[in-house]
Amino acid sequence: MRHGKKFNHLGRTSSHRAAMLSNMASSLILHKRIATTLAKAKALRVYIEPLITKSKDDSTHSRRLVFSYLQNKLAVSELFREVSVKVANRPGGYTRILKTGNRLGDNADMCMMEFVDYNEAMLGAKDESKTKAKTTRRKRAPAKKKTTPEEESVETPVVKEPKPAKKAKKTVDKISESEQPSEQPAKKEEPKEETE
Repeated sequence: MRHGKKFNHLGRTSSHRAAMLSNMASSLILHKRIATTLAKAKALRVYIEPLITKSKDDSTHSRRLVFSYLQNKLAVSELFREVSVKVANRPGGYTRILKTGNRLGDNADMCMMEFVDYNEAMLGAKDESKTKAKTTRRKRAPAKKKTTPEEESVETPVVKEPKPAKKAKKTVDKISESEQPSEQPAKKEEPKEETE
């Protein structure tokens, strides 16, 4: 009976599953982002997050423990030198799974798995959202601030810039007869030829 065996076997034997997760963890550490199926990503998250927590303590013992899982010297050195420094202040939750749709061949749920602290686009968007003022969706304008009589007397007068005068449009009805131009339009003066 399989009572209490909650983890996903991923349709593989124990040795195959361990080798696959080890390789995927090494790839994630070296490349910072991998594309895989959703089921494998969830299994990998459970596998790699304790290794990242162990990497925060840079000792020979923790390096040997992590190496027993990964079996890759490059991945272990990358994990302890670079990744652990970036995630030092984070109390868990080092990876992010982003769903990317279904695979064409077998319609499997696909996703991108990445380290949270290595996605510069999302980190930049998060910083911008912190600096941006919070807006609300109210229909009414917020209540105006009441000022005390002392503040009113202290206020400086506002100087307004003069606006340019607009040209008034006159209709035919409004033009008085005295203002109307003569019946004959003004002729342009043509230069006279001098003859000698």
